[in-house]
Amino acid sequence: MAYPGPDGAPSAAETRLKGFVKHLVVYFVVMAVLVAVNVLTSTAPWFLLPLIGWGAVLAIHAAHAIGLFSAFKRNNDGEK
Repeated sequence: MAYPGPDGAPSAAETRLKGFVKHLVVYFVVMAVLVAVNVLTSTAPWFLLPLIGWGAVLAIHAAHAIGLFSAFKRNNDGEK
C-alpha cells in the first residue's frame, strides 16, 4: 500500500487507485440498472454494447491505476 508523503498528501498511486475504485463502482451500478431495464423492456440484449464498450475503457483505467503506463512517461529532460 502506498503511504502518504511527509506533508500528508496521498501519493500519485493512491490517487489513481481511488479514482479507479470510484469508476468501478459507478460502472457496476449503471450496468445493474441497464440490465434491469433491458430485462423489463426488451428481448434483445442491447445492454451488452455499453457493457463491453465501457468495460474496455474501464480496463484501460485499471491498467493506468496499477501503473502499466508509467513506462511511457517522460522524465524532466524530455527523454523516455
